[in-house]
This record gives sequence, structure tokens and C-alpha cells, in this order.
Amino acid sequence: MKLSETILEQSAVGFPISRFASPEQILFLDIETTGFTARSSYLYLIGCAYYQNGKWAIVQWMAENYEEEGAVLKAFFEFAASYSFLFHFNGNNFDLPYLTQKCEQLSLPYNFDRFDGVDIFRRVSPYKFFLKLPNCRQKTIEQFLGIRREDRYTGGELIDLYHAYVKEPSKEISDLLFLHNSDDIKGMLEILPILTYDDLFTQPLKIRKVQANYYRDEEGNTRKELLIHASVEPPIPVPISAHANGCFVRGEGNAIVIKVPIFETELKYFYSNYHDYYYLPNEDIALHKSVAGFVEKPYRIPASASNCYTRKYSNYLPQWGMVFQPFFKRDYKSKELFFELTDELKKDREAFSTYVGHILAMIASTY
Repeated sequence: MKLSETILEQSAVGFPISRFASPEQILFLDIETTGFTARSSYLYLIGCAYYQNGKWAIVQWMAENYEEEGAVLKAFFEFAASYSFLFHFNGNNFDLPYLTQKCEQLSLPYNFDRFDGVDIFRRVSPYKFFLKLPNCRQKTIEQFLGIRREDRYTGGELIDLYHAYVKEPSKEISDLLFLHNSDDIKGMLEILPILTYDDLFTQPLKIRKVQANYYRDEEGNTRKELLIHASVEPPIPVPISAHANGCFVRGEGNAIVIKVPIFETELKYFYSNYHDYYYLPNEDIALHKSVAGFVEKPYRIPASASNCYTRKYSNYLPQWGMVFQPFFKRDYKSKELFFELTDELKKDREAFSTYVGHILAMIASTY
């Protein structure tokens, strides 16, 4: 078995991983194999990044022949015994199941039951279209973030090289194998800022300012919109902009700006317990029977689900689910939902943080 250890220059990464665990308890994991299934392929290299004495380092174990799989696994799990948290890229789908199955195949008493972890791929893949990524491969994300790597090979291209190394070991080939794996691991450290986009959709944003704004549309009509200024930490690595359903979001650095149309109009609130109401056709309104009972019978009829409403002229914001109640509609069958922009709501930063998350989820779902 061949061992490689490298101390990296970087002392920090671009994302606060300490929210998951102490850096001293974290391992970054990547493996190299000759195939996708443990029983029909060989594990030939395991690499890890770990934090020690204020710097990151990489340790790698490589099997110099097919019989050294067990030695590589044993060396890795013994090293990992003092750690509790794993970062990996698509490891939930490949690395961890592969290593678990390989241990079972070789009757080795190791597993990942005691580890917590973050799969970077799984955190990013829901936002592939929002970020306009062609795919969510690690190299694609590296390119998106402007990261360059020395290695030019894919894992698949190195399989033949490993088989050649087993037949005729050479430093040149082993260096290429170590380099590819170490670049994958260094790449994981460097792409951590991509997790900021996951935070954008899953963590409450800090609302800085909420203000109404008037503008003229393309036809010269005066329109009203709400500008919501929020902040995110750490900063967004690559600026973003997106729009859907009349809403617009722009993010750069630590600043997020969301624009939402304000509808100054009359909408209807529908009562669900319409059996308890009368509808007054002349007034176009529903009243509870305890009140409408005093209205003469020719001027009232039993309410139905479609006419059991009260009308209100106000300022409204759109929503794409029943996030805020009471909710208003244009008509009974309308699928568009609105809630009232009240004076109390304008001061509620927590409510607007919820609303921003709702808007971002809506926009992301349209891509």
C-alpha cells in the first residue's frame, strides 16, 4: 500500500463549516474505484482532507495491487476513528454505499453509522436550473465558481491507468492517480461557497429594509411594487438574477433584492362555512345568519361556496400557497392567492423573511 500526505497552504474555506461540526472533527472524503459496484470492481484509492494545526492537509492510501483493498480500508477507518463528520460529493449515492459494501464483501467490521455528514451534490442539485448549470458534476461547479485544477483526467479515464500500474508500477502513473484524487478533494474544499445558494433557499434571510416603489411599465401605466432588501452570510460567490410570476430577485455579495408586485385592488375573502351565511345579491356580499336574519327574505338567499364572500379594497401581495392567512382571491375558481399588505405586516421582519423564502422557492420551481 502506498501512502501520500500533503499539507495545503489554505487555512480556511469559504463557508462556515463550523455550523455543522468543529473543523477538527471533519473529514472530506473521496474514493477511486475501477467500477460502480463493489462486488465487480476494485477500490484502489481513498483520500481525505482534514484540519490540523491551523491548516488543511490531505492523506491518501493507494492499493498497489488488487489484493490491498482491505489494507486501504483498514488504514482509512483507523484514521477516521477520531472524526465524526464527513463532507463528500455524491457520497450518499456512491462513495459511502460502495465502501460499506466493500467492507461486507471483505468481512471487515467497518461502517459509517457513527458519522453525520453533508453531501455537497445533494445540497446543490435542486438548484441546477436556477443556477443555469448544464449538470451538477464537481468539475462543472468548479468552472462555475472560476476554480482551475491541475488534473485533466476523469475518474473513468484513470481506470485503465490503474490496471496498467498494477501490471507495471511506475511513479509517473501513481502521481497521476494521486493528483486526480487530491484535486477532487481540494476541489471540494474550494467549492464549499456553493452551499450559500442552498442557504438562500433553506435558511431565514435577514431583512434589512422593506419599501414600496412606483414605476411605469412598458405601456406607460403607473405600477406599484415592493422592494425587499435582505442580506446573506457568507456572500454569494457568483451573482444571480431570476424572475417568475412578476417577481424578480437579484443577489450579489451579501445583498439580496426582491421585487414583488403590489396589487391595489378589490379582492374577495371567501368564508368556508357558507351554510352559516346568507348572500345579499343587491349588496353583493355575504352576511352571517345571525346578522342577515334581520334582512327581509326577498333580499337574501342561502349562500353557496361561490358567493359566500366579503369584498375589500386594499393593497395585496401575491402568494403561491396558503402561507399567509387570511387569503384573498379575485373569484371563487381563481387559483391566484393574495394576502393583505397591512401596516402591521410592514413592520414584521420575521414575516417578510418567511415571504422571501416563499418567493425564492416559487422562482426556483419554475426553472
